Amino acid sequence: MTTAKEKMLEIVERDEAGNIVASYVESRSEKRESSSRVDVILPKETKSYSQQLLDVFLPAGYPSSVTEDYIHYQIYDSLQAFSSSIAGLISSRAVLEGVGVGDASASPTAALLLSVLQESMGRIVTILFAHRLGTALEPECKMYRFAADIFNDTSMILDCLSPAFPKGIRVLVLSFSSVLRSLCGVCAGSSKASLSAHFAKKGNLGELNAKDSSQETVISLLGMLAGSVVVSWISSPLATWTTLIFLLGVHLTTNYFAVTAVSMRSLNRQRANIVLSHMLAYGTILRPADVSRLERVFERDGILRSFEGNSRAKAIGHCKIGMTLESVLRRMGRSHYRTGSLNLRIKLSELLRIYENEAYVLWFEEGEYGSRSEAWIVLKEDATPTDQLKAWCQALLLAQQAHTRRAKAAKGKRELERSEDAKDADGSASESEGRLLAELRLTTQEVRKLFDAYVERLTDVGWDLEIAALETRAGTRMKIGSHQH
Repeated sequence: MTTAKEKMLEIVERDEAGNIVASYVESRSEKRESSSRVDVILPKETKSYSQQLLDVFLPAGYPSSVTEDYIHYQIYDSLQAFSSSIAGLISSRAVLEGVGVGDASASPTAALLLSVLQESMGRIVTILFAHRLGTALEPECKMYRFAADIFNDTSMILDCLSPAFPKGIRVLVLSFSSVLRSLCGVCAGSSKASLSAHFAKKGNLGELNAKDSSQETVISLLGMLAGSVVVSWISSPLATWTTLIFLLGVHLTTNYFAVTAVSMRSLNRQRANIVLSHMLAYGTILRPADVSRLERVFERDGILRSFEGNSRAKAIGHCKIGMTLESVLRRMGRSHYRTGSLNLRIKLSELLRIYENEAYVLWFEEGEYGSRSEAWIVLKEDATPTDQLKAWCQALLLAQQAHTRRAKAAKGKRELERSEDAKDADGSASESEGRLLAELRLTTQEVRKLFDAYVERLTDVGWDLEIAALETRAGTRMKIGSHQH
């Protein structure tokens, strides 16, 4: 007795994390072409209850749907939120004491007016802060995320100090505390939005934010429950301050570990210094994770640092990008005291000719002994994030060369001078300005060749060159045209 051959079709169904949900096997006999049998095969191993509980708080498809640094950040972020919730209850008790809870002579109207004053000052400061530093919040999201908790912890300390002051001064202390808390809200909200956009890999930003809110809700609830026990047990000033300082120390420490665990893929000023220094010195491209271990949480705005070898990073200059052309021209000459017209040391057309094929114009001044070099960058209207990075690279290269010359001159090896190539490049202009124009021309060519060779490698190792993260202020753009008269 013979059996008919069967044709089989298998379909595997997976969830967003790549786990097999079910397998479908169709068996079809040659004798019965019009019908078939489908078997549904479920996986033998199912998720445990703990895994199912974690799925409630983790993004769908975890870990493939988020970046590798997501879980490290969330662990530390949860710990800092837990300690902050407990410390918040301690400071809230101090505020209630300050407004007169338990004092028969206290007026509810006075407490209400104090609350109105605090809210008003906080909202005004929020508007001013967002206007002044709103552009810097995304490029420097790690710094402002940590700064937000410094503002918050300072406000808690002021809240706890407020009962010790007279009523008049107490109002000022609580108002300043409200201002700091408002600054915390602006910094934390904006920086967390940028961090969430960094973590989301598959267009799941909305869901990631929703899951983050769920995590915060649970952590805050646990913190309030634990804080209720802590507050009921501490009553003396010594115990209160000891507990508060300990909690705030844990809060800032875990928050520091949280932001340092993040490996941003955009090149802001500090990360550009690190990456470009290694690229200029060794021809190597550092990955985002490598740069994260070298960067600081707080860095001076616009500083140019050279990272070479195992030596400590050196501050070698300062750079401003997105400047107005007028501010740069004033560095190149002096204005007439009557007409206000600018008398330049060099022809503007000569400087623009150097950068006619670039989307920026750069002016550089080498610092004297004891001072750092400075660079000013004006961007053209078609400047891309890559063009901005190229301009920053030239400023860093010029600052490195100037620093090297000063170091050699300080050791007595030779007098402070420009390179021989720069001497021969332009003899028609004055000696010093001719050297500078020649050096600008040479470094422009060098940076152009460097980026032609390395820009694809920057993308390959994980850097996102489509994000403009070098400007921390609202900048301007210029358009060059000709005028006949």
